[in-house]
Amino acid sequence: MKSLLFLVLISVCWAEPHPDNSTLEHERIVHVQAENGPRLLVVAEQAKIFSHRGGNITLPCKFYHEHTSTAGSGTHKIRVKWTKLTYDYLKELDVFVAMGHHRKSYGSYHGRVFLRESSENDASLVITNIMLEDYGRYKCEVIEGLEDDTAVVTLNLEGVVFPYSPRLGRYNLNFHEAQRACMEQDSVIASFDQLYDAWRSGLDWCNAGWLSDGSVQYPITKPREPCGGKNTVPGVRNYGFWDKEKSRYDVFCFTSNFNGRFYYLIHPIKLTYDEAVQACLKDGAQIAKVGQIFAAWKLLGYDRCDAGWLADGSVRYPISRPRKRCSPSEAAVRFVGFPDKKHKLYGVYCFRAYN
Repeated sequence: MKSLLFLVLISVCWAEPHPDNSTLEHERIVHVQAENGPRLLVVAEQAKIFSHRGGNITLPCKFYHEHTSTAGSGTHKIRVKWTKLTYDYLKELDVFVAMGHHRKSYGSYHGRVFLRESSENDASLVITNIMLEDYGRYKCEVIEGLEDDTAVVTLNLEGVVFPYSPRLGRYNLNFHEAQRACMEQDSVIASFDQLYDAWRSGLDWCNAGWLSDGSVQYPITKPREPCGGKNTVPGVRNYGFWDKEKSRYDVFCFTSNFNGRFYYLIHPIKLTYDEAVQACLKDGAQIAKVGQIFAAWKLLGYDRCDAGWLADGSVRYPISRPRKRCSPSEAAVRFVGFPDKKHKLYGVYCFRAYN
């Protein structure tokens, strides 16, 4: 009796760690490969790209077949999909999809993104007019038939992190109010990575504030009793995740450069808040926001010893060159407070946007 020979072709599956294991430990890239077929590989030539608000950048992504010299097998259409990874790791925001001649961009990316396509295997994404919200990790996914692979690229923005609390005082913002407060001051709520980079650059702040992932943290470079104890090590202290509706803290905001001119308005007399607003309007500008004074100080080296009104009703002044009577110990944006808008008199900082 003849034996029957069964040939079983077994596909090989394996998992590779994500290149940024420290922050996306849950994620694994699964490759599926036919035993004798070409394996699709997706590669990002750079893991991190640096840019600034208003700039144009290219997130690199190319695809290959391991056993062939061509970009595609020719039997299936290539589908390229770009998504943005969110901080809860359970959702991905659609950015751009391309298949053949079909192209589609999503949300705030509409009209600002397209594929570079410098070669037949180039799936790199070009983002124009960079916005503060564009900061983060992006996934490039290439699909051909039953094969697919992904690569992750991080977009970092040059900018500055600053702590913020409203006129009501410290610890008065829930998470959603914190997001709005940052937006109103020409900024966005900062990520942990942005706060960590700011701490490494010397940011020291004892009040805990919301971050974009919903956690509450604060950076300490000089340990002391009111801030966790003087014998503790410097670092970013983590309060954990709190109820976004009920819990109230300060917030850490992030802003980048701006398309305009920030300046102290030379005026013959000091002004109340309402007079300051009108003085900027009369000069063809608007009263400046807190994010704009921090960006001018950090990114442009703006230095002025005169205290001036800002849009939120606070009074501040930026010092890049510490000196007697003007922040003698450190470069900083000095905070005077939230004075009486109707009776206290100060100068004013204005901002004129470029057309």
